[in-house]
Amino acid sequence: MTALHGFLPPLTPKGSSALVPNPPWYYSGTLLTIEYLTDPANVRAILPDDIDLAPDRPGAVALIWADWQSCSEGGLELLDPIRSQYLEAFAVVRCSYQGVTYSRCVAIWVTKDFAIGRGWFQGYPKKFGSIHVTRLFNRGKATPRLENGAQLGASLSAYDHRLASAVVTLREPSEDNGFVNGHKMLHNRFMPSIATGGGMSLDQLVSMGGIDLDLGPAWRGDAELSLADSQWDELGSLLPVDEVLGGYYREVGTTFAGGELVADRSQPV
Repeated sequence: MTALHGFLPPLTPKGSSALVPNPPWYYSGTLLTIEYLTDPANVRAILPDDIDLAPDRPGAVALIWADWQSCSEGGLELLDPIRSQYLEAFAVVRCSYQGVTYSRCVAIWVTKDFAIGRGWFQGYPKKFGSIHVTRLFNRGKATPRLENGAQLGASLSAYDHRLASAVVTLREPSEDNGFVNGHKMLHNRFMPSIATGGGMSLDQLVSMGGIDLDLGPAWRGDAELSLADSQWDELGSLLPVDEVLGGYYREVGTTFAGGELVADRSQPV
């Protein structure tokens, strides 16, 4: 019999049709981040029972727009850019597990199917969305520059419903691009059993972080943010904005090469 290959389905004899190739996965792109405060009870409501609120500023949230170019080993996707370029917008909170503070993505929308596949493997709750963010270039008049007063806009929609709109006005260089998304990620990977009443075939708590970080200069400034719901997505009611703390912009590079299994409650039978 012929062996079937591929990291994620569909598996084929060659493995070329797989939605996602084998790790490591390399990322280059930009992050536009807005940090704000919500009622800590909203964060508590979206965390599993065994994961606690962060001890410091438990109601802090980061809403991030990422403009990515990514590839696997060898970089073949870079020569077929539709397989390497995508955008995503995601909400991150902080949490605590067994005394350690983590970051956790609690909502995320992306523009490509391979990004959804990678995300579900990592425990990101990815869905399709329509995402746009202002890009910075070094030539011409159709771009802001990385300087005081530069304005960048961003939007997120899903199923043709606007869920988020943002404007960041940069003011000065920063040592970092915020504190909410500054820890290892703590995620749940799960898949219900195909048998009725069979529990969870996959039920794992995992942590991960990027390696080989290559960071550009960070800038911070003022931010405006409005959130909304649709009948298919919760964002405005899930993590409503009480106070905007500020906005950040940074160019980043990172590599995903695997994570850590923190707890495994899977019931494969």
